[in-house]
Amino acid sequence: MYPIMRMTKELVKYRNAEPLPLMGTHVSSHRCWPSDIDLWMELNNGRTLTLFDLGRIPLAQRIGLVDVLRTQKLGMTMAGVSVRYRRRIRTFEKVEMHSRAVCWDDKFIYLEQSMWKADGDCANHALYRAAITDHNGIVAPSRVLEMMGKSEVRPQTPEWVQNWIDADATRPWPPMQD
Repeated sequence: MYPIMRMTKELVKYRNAEPLPLMGTHVSSHRCWPSDIDLWMELNNGRTLTLFDLGRIPLAQRIGLVDVLRTQKLGMTMAGVSVRYRRRIRTFEKVEMHSRAVCWDDKFIYLEQSMWKADGDCANHALYRAAITDHNGIVAPSRVLEMMGKSEVRPQTPEWVQNWIDADATRPWPPMQD
């Protein structure tokens, strides 16, 4: 089940938070609840992806994107993700989540998110490809920035992000069926 109450809490908690610059980092704290765990009593890998929503949506709110999505009747969808899982997050353990935009291209915005344990270890790290959409399909990030009243120059794509973009472009779509 989607954590609607937790998302509501995050949106209320950060509704009056200081706005962030477009490439700013939203930092939030979260706890691994029994509803988040798998059979091994740790944060489920799929639930990790859901919990990352708890950082992305408040990030979008703090940079001013949510207002534009609402007024322009746009949507935001995730069009791909690459995740590294490195440390277990156990039941009731608290983590700090960092969420930020890394760069964008003609179609997508690339977002980086990570969860950090109390001992300073990074538990996991995700790179998302996000798309802003309207009834016709994908809206170019440059157009979205215009709607937001932002004039930031497109940052250079980090090599590791570009490598993922290039590798993902070689992946067959649709996938083969047996």
